[in-house]
Amino acid sequence: MTPPRTTPNSPSENPGSSHSEGQGPSPAGGQDSSPAKTQGPDDAPAPDTLRSRNFLSFFTARAVAKLGDAMLPIALSAGLIQLGHGPGAIGAALASFTVCFAGFVIFGGVFCDRLNTRALMIGADLVRLVTQSALAVLFASGGVELWHVCAIGAVNGLAAGMFQPGVAGTIPRIARDVQGANGIIRTAESLAMLLGPAVAGLLVAQFSAGGVFAAHGATYAISALCLALLRLPVPAVRPAARPGYRADLVEGWREFKARSWMWGVIVVWMVFMITSWGPLVPLTASEIIPADGPGAYGLVNSALGAGTALGGLFALRYRPVHQLRAGSVALLGCFCFPAAVGAGLPLSTMMAGAAVSGIGMGFWGVMWSTSVQTQVPGPILNRLHAYEVAGSIAMTPVGQALAGPAAGLLGGRTVLLVGGAMALAVSCALLCVPAVRNLRAVTTRSTASGGGTAAADSSPTDEPGGRCAHRTNGPANGPATGGSAPESHGAKPVRDGKSS
Repeated sequence: MTPPRTTPNSPSENPGSSHSEGQGPSPAGGQDSSPAKTQGPDDAPAPDTLRSRNFLSFFTARAVAKLGDAMLPIALSAGLIQLGHGPGAIGAALASFTVCFAGFVIFGGVFCDRLNTRALMIGADLVRLVTQSALAVLFASGGVELWHVCAIGAVNGLAAGMFQPGVAGTIPRIARDVQGANGIIRTAESLAMLLGPAVAGLLVAQFSAGGVFAAHGATYAISALCLALLRLPVPAVRPAARPGYRADLVEGWREFKARSWMWGVIVVWMVFMITSWGPLVPLTASEIIPADGPGAYGLVNSALGAGTALGGLFALRYRPVHQLRAGSVALLGCFCFPAAVGAGLPLSTMMAGAAVSGIGMGFWGVMWSTSVQTQVPGPILNRLHAYEVAGSIAMTPVGQALAGPAAGLLGGRTVLLVGGAMALAVSCALLCVPAVRNLRAVTTRSTASGGGTAAADSSPTDEPGGRCAHRTNGPANGPATGGSAPESHGAKPVRDGKSS
């Protein structure tokens, strides 16, 4: 969520915002009290166009990597089922990745704030190239055991935990139109999700799961190459002395707690992961593959990817004032996929339900990512994104691990129907949180060194905390409308309606 970030007047960040490689964070209030001023990527304006070399390289890296990721659940599920395992083993294999990812991503955020973000991301891709190649050899040789899959999944989780915070910090560095960039990347990732399951199903049917894992490893090699082509700004001045890693973690947690709209979403999302989205992969696989084969399962997941692409395309055109409110309404569609499978409906109906769920998740994903990337100050973006990601998926392995026992007790279809009902409840819960539904959009990231944010309008606006905070900005003439984004010099971050 991947669900699975501050208030409108802050220097921005994203699921990525901008950080200089090696840049130190400023204090919690957003003001730099260190003796030496550091210059990060926010000091250099991001390109006005989404056709820049940097954006195209990053776009390619994300699209290709997502293509491989979309093939993985089918290969993993089909491979384990062919070995005689059931949904419990599939859930355990998926949980091994998720637990390590959720546990390490917070530290990955600190590393990305301190070190060369791009180099860390490339290193993480190369590690996963090695692990997926090893898994391909194990499946092809027939000597794979469940513990092999879980161990490799754990290593991949650690690598992903190092990689993911950098994604959040990179997008605002390569594009001023953050929502447009997120919409395009989300659409490309969704199209990859559309192709990935179908390709994986064909490869598994014609060859074996090992071939899919080999292809998956190759996508990480391509991603690493594209990231190596990025030319991101570097600090013009050596960073001032900064506190230790523990202090960075504490500061990130303090800033995360100060944003009730962010942690409010995360709390609700944890329930969603346990009861609905977490059990979805193992339970839908165990219901569809034995009855209709891996090809049908691939088609259903392709429909999910197609819907997610449509949601991303819609987010390119629709620019709501209250992004999380609109995204929460779209999440109502997530009811359809688990409900269709749980009700035992025909394949075509399950595909339609998956597509509707994908539209909701795709639109929500762009709204959430854009909110995080434009609402959080750059110096703390990677860490807050890491806390947000960790919270978003912390309960996913719980849902995956409980899928098998719950299905054994109640039946897989009953658990899926309950998951569909919980998707409706989660959407309603998000709309009931004032800090979530009232958060106003910020159109662009400021390029000022002060890190202020260009807001959607120049009038006083109601913040999630209930106060009225005037934004320092000019007319709404950012990249989305063809103009240049106004700069806001010296603007103080706002956290839940209160200026720091």
